[in-house]
Formats: sequence, C-alpha cells, structure tokens
Amino acid sequence: MDQETKVLKGGEFVISSSEPDHLFVPEDTNEEQKMIRQSCRDFVFSEVQKKGNEIANQHDLLKAAAELGLLGAHIPEQYGGTELDTNTNTMILEELGKGGGSYDTSFAAHTGIGMLPILYYGTEEQKKKYLPPMSDGSLIGAYCLTEPGSGSDALAAKSHAELTEDGKHYQLNGQKMWISNAGFAGVFIVFAKIDGEKFTAFIVDRDSDGVTLGEEEDKLGIKGSSTRQVFFENVQVPVDNVLGEIGKGHHIAFAVLNIGRFKLGAMCMGGSKLACEIGIKYANDRQQFGKPIATFGAIRYKIAEQAIRIFALESAVYRVSQLMQEMRAQMVAEGMDYATSLQKSAEEYSVECAIIKVVGSEVLDYVVDELVQIHGGYGFSEEYKPAGIYRDSRINRIYEGTNEINRLLMVNMLLRKAEKGDLNLKDPAWDVQKELTKMPSFEKPSGKWAAETTAVENMKKIFLLTSGAAVKYQMDGKHDLRNEQMVLTNIADILIDMFVAESLLLRVQKSVGEENEELYRAILSTTISDAQYRIAKNAKDALHSFAGGDELRVMSMGVDRFTKYPHPNIKENRELVAAKLIESNAYSL
Repeated sequence: MDQETKVLKGGEFVISSSEPDHLFVPEDTNEEQKMIRQSCRDFVFSEVQKKGNEIANQHDLLKAAAELGLLGAHIPEQYGGTELDTNTNTMILEELGKGGGSYDTSFAAHTGIGMLPILYYGTEEQKKKYLPPMSDGSLIGAYCLTEPGSGSDALAAKSHAELTEDGKHYQLNGQKMWISNAGFAGVFIVFAKIDGEKFTAFIVDRDSDGVTLGEEEDKLGIKGSSTRQVFFENVQVPVDNVLGEIGKGHHIAFAVLNIGRFKLGAMCMGGSKLACEIGIKYANDRQQFGKPIATFGAIRYKIAEQAIRIFALESAVYRVSQLMQEMRAQMVAEGMDYATSLQKSAEEYSVECAIIKVVGSEVLDYVVDELVQIHGGYGFSEEYKPAGIYRDSRINRIYEGTNEINRLLMVNMLLRKAEKGDLNLKDPAWDVQKELTKMPSFEKPSGKWAAETTAVENMKKIFLLTSGAAVKYQMDGKHDLRNEQMVLTNIADILIDMFVAESLLLRVQKSVGEENEELYRAILSTTISDAQYRIAKNAKDALHSFAGGDELRVMSMGVDRFTKYPHPNIKENRELVAAKLIESNAYSL
C-alpha cells in the first residue's frame, strides 16, 4: 500500500512515522456521532449519576441503556445490535466513564467480557440464543475466570469438568471469585479444565441446578456494583454449551482482554474529564483569604497538569480507536465477518490497547488524587463527591490485568512480533547503534513542529537503543530478559511515553489553528519535556542493569544525545492552560 492508504500494523509505531491525517480527533465528530454522544451524556447525568451507586439499580439502568442502543452498539444487527463503528463506540465509552465506577463496572462487564466471548467464539445457535436478550438488557452476562488461587495466572485454575456417561453434559465443579454482575447475571462464561487439564470455556445459565452465590463483597470502592463468589457443584452443562474449542479456553480468556483494556482506558478518560471539571468548579467557588482558591498558583498547577495529561490521553485513545476502525474496515473489505474483524483488530493492536489501559487508569488516579487535594479537608469527607470517586478509581489499575502485568505484556508482545518476523525491530535498532559511532549534527531542525517531531523520533531511538541492547544481552546468555521485570518495566514506560507524546503531536498537527495554537503548543511542549526527562531516566536505569564499561558509557551518551528538546517555560505553559479552564469553569479543551 502507499503511504496514503497504509494502516500501520500493531506496534509498528516504534519504527514508522504516522501522518496526522490518519488520526481521528474529537474535532472530526460528525453530526450522527454528536447526537449519540449527547444522548449518552443525557442518560449519564439524568439517570446513572443519580442511581448508579446502588446495586439494586444496576439491572434497570442496563435495561435503560439498552433502550438507547448502548448495550448492542458493538453487536451485529442480526443478533439484536446496532453495529456502530469503533470511534462511535469509543465516544459512548467516554461518556459512560462519567457515570461513576459502579455502573461503569456493570456496563463493561456485561458488554465486554460477558458478551464478547459469545460473539467471538459462539456457534450460530449460541449467538442467536444469547446475544439478542443480552443486547436488549433482559439477560445480563458475567465472566467467571478468577479463582482464589489463580488471578493473573489464569491457567492455574482448579475448576474442573467431566463428561457424563451419556455424553450429553459436562459435570462442572469449582469456585470463582471477584465476579462482577454475579448478583443479577442470568448467564455466566465459566472457565474450567476438562479432565483436569483441557482449559475450556462454557456458557452456564444462572438457573442451572448447583449454581450458588456468595455474599456481596465488601469492597474499597465501586460499592454499587455486584461482586460475588460463584460456586458450581455438580452443575450439568449441556455439551452444546461448550464455548469455542475444547482445550482452547485460554484463547477466549485472552482475546477479550485486548478490547477490554482499551475500553477501560477510554472510560477512565471520560471519568478524568468529569473529575477535573468538578475540581475546577470547586476551585472557583471556594474562597480563602478573600479570593477563590483558583487564583492560587499551587491550585492552578494542579488544574493545568490534570488537563495536560487528559488531553494527551484523549489523543492516544482516539488514535488507537481509529487504528482499530481502519484495520476492521480493511479486514471486512477482504471478506472477514464483523465479529472476527472486531476481535482481530483488537488483537492486532494488543500492545496499544495495553498502553491505553495503563495510561488511562493512571491518569484517572492522578486527576482524582489531586481532586481530593483541591478540596482539602472536604475531599476527605464522604459528604462530598471526591471521596467516593477516589475509592472507585483505584480498581482500574488492577482489573483487565494489573498495570504491572500490562507493562510486562506490552514489551513481551512487541518483542514476540519481532521474533515472528511481523515487525522488523532489528534493522532500526542496529541503525541507532551505528548512529552513535558518528558525530552528532548540530544543525537545528526547522519548520513549525520540527523540534517536536525530532523529539518524538529521538524517543523512538532511545527505545530501540535500550530494548535492542537488552535483547542482545539476552542472546549473549548474560541474562533472561523475561525474568528481568524491573528492566521490562523501564522499557515499557519508555514505550508508553513515546506513544502518548507522538499521539499528542499528531493531534496538534492535525487540529491546530490560529485560535488554539498557543494553547496546543503549551500542552505539547510540556508533555514532550516531561516525557523526555522520564524516558532518559528509564533508559539509563535499564542500561545500568545489564551493561557496563565503555559500552554503557557510549549508550548513556546516546541517551543524552537523543534528549535535546529545548526546555520550555513550564510555568507559562501551565498558566495558559489553567487560565483557559478556570475561565470557562469546565474541562473545555
């Protein structure tokens, strides 16, 4: 394909440049999408925010969402859905992210890990039986994977199933825990080992004999969501309810996590915007020493930093959304069906989805923590919103794979693509090594965004230098990179900062105009400057873990060489951003 039509493959961003025109930004929203977004926003503010913190209201709220077409927005029409495009689904998730952690959990568990396994792997009969009532809200789904002894290590599950003598059923026994929606779900996706070894997924109806529930968990946050243990004692599951292939349950378990991670990050983005806005309004209203606290520099710093991180996150979220949408369109044009294209596009961008999950959950946690701080003592009181938001946000760094696991995964997945030949990292990494042997150019880049473009290109060079050196040391037998979790975390954080910075740069290049250029430049230069500092530290921390002598000295000098982006006036930048939001009394970027 030529550059105009090429869709970058998953992970290819580390070695290839993207074009701003390939990016979807909120400014590109069409009229239909605006209507859907507004409808979703109205539902969230009129219904979800009022009722979403009570378990008893969750099923009714899901039914109300179904009436708006939200439960089936990602489901083909033939199974009761509305089959909206990826970007529109992302907008829905963003708006629902403002509804609070409890309802968000119920919605995401049902529409994601509840419905997608059936859509991806179900037989035609299974899809026709379960997806229409799940799309209209009359049947709610739950996902039973985690057990007391198996969390991130899902394949260590002890739940088991044996074929009955007549060959018509599997007798299922086991215990699952932390099951969202368990209290009102009508169907469970359950993972168990057939004959103690073949990890397999089953569709289990709630009213089956032998299915019982534990009490609602007393959780730190998301108290309005249902979370229970589910017990299976000699449950007779029809053989027709095996989901996918016997012994291939791990494919199902992992496949739904890719899009689930992206969705979580998108919802965190929406929640971050709301939390930031609550803080802005409070800062404008709260008087101390005879004036609003929004006039104080320390508060303005917090508001500006919240907004900068959210804006950068939003740029990355919609970049990945567009990538998945373009890849899906390409796959469908080549003859792939809707459900498979949905699964495969998320699988293609598994690295990017992991990045969105990590960044989204950590931006939300930062914003919410500062929201409490802006409120001072009132932020610590349950009578005010921040306390509940603070407790609810914390779970996002744990589910859909902990952020620690996701950091390890994103690097391992990228290196695996390289090993398989799907991504050529070796040649670009070698080019960076060779560049270090040459005298650096002292010519300054020219052009409107040349300095920022060069900075992002240099971030990629640092990633290739660091990861390439780590892989080389592994090949030399000096360490096993898979067991070097601290090093992998350093490399992952370089990858994350690089992707987010480039996403923001592309957005600014595409949507900047005379009216917003100064503001966008402030956001971009601050983001790149801060990212450059973190990248340099992570690179040197990683390099010092396995290199030494002259080789370490040369590579460390290379890191310094690739971090020459001129330091902006950060105070002026943040003041500009804060003034915009405080004046509008809203998150108005």
